[in-house]
Amino acid sequence: MAPHEIFSQMTPGVSSQIFSFLFEKEKPLYKATIDALAKKRNLRPVFVERKPREERFAWLKDSLSRAVNDGVAAHLLQVWLIGTQSALLCDFLDALGIAHDENGTVEQLPAAPAKEPLAGAIDTLLSKHDAEHVSIYLHTFQALHEEGGWPTLGELLEADPRLKPGV
Repeated sequence: MAPHEIFSQMTPGVSSQIFSFLFEKEKPLYKATIDALAKKRNLRPVFVERKPREERFAWLKDSLSRAVNDGVAAHLLQVWLIGTQSALLCDFLDALGIAHDENGTVEQLPAAPAKEPLAGAIDTLLSKHDAEHVSIYLHTFQALHEEGGWPTLGELLEADPRLKPGV
């Protein structure tokens, strides 16, 4: 699942969490995102900025759900995950025995783990964290992996209904 598809399937509540985080903690990125997305749709950024918050967030979600904005969607997901979900990232990597920094980022990702330990790590995440956040993280992890992700993770994402964004 590509980053724009993740945005298209996430609930409005989670997309609002993402945009609220960006608005409050990453103002330059938030403004640059609105500027870039508005210009791609031949709008003046001020038109978007003046919308009420709910309408603005709905517009952002709709815009980031388009394939043309996949790179922007990927970047925003990364910033939000590292900025607000580092415990989730660290729990996943810890469950798999992968060394990481305090934010849950890894220098060199190892080869795909076997399906059973990976399924156990996912069960651990789902027992400790919001299921939609877990789903978004795992789909983003898979989408941003250079060689198309871990095949074992891809199988689990397809097979497990708990890992569908928006669920």
